[in-house]
Amino acid sequence: MSTTHYRHRYEPAELDRISWKIVEELQHNARISWTELGRRVGLTTPAVTERVHRLEKLGVIRGFHADISLERLLIFVRLSMSGPESLVRTFQQQVKTWDEVMECHRVTGSDSFIVKASVVSMEHLERFLDKLGHYGSTATATVLSSPVLQRTISEKVVDQFHSGK
Repeated sequence: MSTTHYRHRYEPAELDRISWKIVEELQHNARISWTELGRRVGLTTPAVTERVHRLEKLGVIRGFHADISLERLLIFVRLSMSGPESLVRTFQQQVKTWDEVMECHRVTGSDSFIVKASVVSMEHLERFLDKLGHYGSTATATVLSSPVLQRTISEKVVDQFHSGK
């Protein structure tokens, strides 16, 4: 997995139809062989391999991941902070070291961060919330079900956005 040579993270990459097909196929099955991927998108194995490496260098493909079910004890925590910017910076460094944290996003609005975490028990949740409590007030939500899991982004979505639909 190549994570270097990223463009600015908000600069959209220009992808042609074949690159979009590659991105869509890999979102469905990241373990697909280069040969099968090439067959599905109409490229030779070396050509599709080069395209995937180019998409990695552009930062479009950040990695290949296993889809792990965390539904039992997956929680979302909204953290509201008030205080000096140094507190925010301290939290941003500390949250990276907590094994429970699957994702952490700085957000707009009344909350400062949304943290996606996995805990193994209510006692674990309580200890995790105690850690977060040093930085601000928390509100938790537990996943009951997931009507939409990880949706595949496609060229169609981008085209609809640009056409105003």
